[in-house]
Amino acid sequence: MTRFTTAFIPAFTRLAAATALLASATVAHAQALKLGHIVPPTHVWHQVSEKIAADLGTATGGKMKVAVSPLQKLGNEAQMINLMQAGAQQLGVFTVGGLANREESLLGWSLPYVFKDVAHASRAAATPAAQDMLKRLDQHGLVGLGYTFAGMRHVLSLQPVTSAKDLANKKVRSFPSPIYNDWWTANGAAPTAMPLSEVAPSLTTKLLDAVDVDLDALVGLKFHQQAPHLTLTNHMAFPAVIVASKKWWAALSDADRATVTKVIKEAETWGYKTAIDADVNNLAKAKADGAKVIAFDIKSFQAVGGQVRDKYTAKNPLIADFYKQAQGL
Repeated sequence: MTRFTTAFIPAFTRLAAATALLASATVAHAQALKLGHIVPPTHVWHQVSEKIAADLGTATGGKMKVAVSPLQKLGNEAQMINLMQAGAQQLGVFTVGGLANREESLLGWSLPYVFKDVAHASRAAATPAAQDMLKRLDQHGLVGLGYTFAGMRHVLSLQPVTSAKDLANKKVRSFPSPIYNDWWTANGAAPTAMPLSEVAPSLTTKLLDAVDVDLDALVGLKFHQQAPHLTLTNHMAFPAVIVASKKWWAALSDADRATVTKVIKEAETWGYKTAIDADVNNLAKAKADGAKVIAFDIKSFQAVGGQVRDKYTAKNPLIADFYKQAQGL
């Protein structure tokens, strides 16, 4: 063995050891992050979540690896919020209704007959009041980073619904939120909360008469196969909030927080366009798959919208501000 070879072996060994050490340090600093939501993988919110996961991985060179869990796999929204407050879940896409159980002002998004369509609702996300709602999540252990939208909400039913009278005493699957309860009760219906996974069998067995639903969920979960009658009431927008765990957020460097913010803002903008396009495409898909669009008297639904709006704008000043700002768009 030559003197060069003898000298080279220790040097090579040291280099290999250093490379292995560097690799292990990189792996050690990689963050395995959890992002959870309640909708199926076909839903636009899942698409937004997947975009955030992919773009964060790219932007951080693999340092942030996000696993997306749909359909309540990490728990329902209340459970996931608790996980985030503890720092055990880092990111979430949660309905404004679910978050409104912690931050009441977010009920402003569910005021009936405020928004003409998804495009109108997405413009409202930039209003000062909507941004203030995000800031208020800080006191609940969450960091509000942006909004994402599903389609407008409609009525899917076992029997045709041509006016609000047709829903008198009927069980309508409704989002578990006080403003939804007030809205459907004012229309004479019996709002019934249940997980999305239980809706199809409940329609089949007629434990439910109708569903308050966005077209994204309708097409993804095929509820129209059990309840074929679709009344396009367009009564509410249906946004979700993209949130981070405050505990996790505080542990990030300024540079990492800037990266996460940039990625989510880009996903937010992408999500707006995707939701607007999806609302049109999903209606076409539902009709092609057998959903029957029912002609109806919209004034019968709009008649009680003012009562519900007045109750909640009087109750919360930020909701009142949001309503005024959204109307002016």
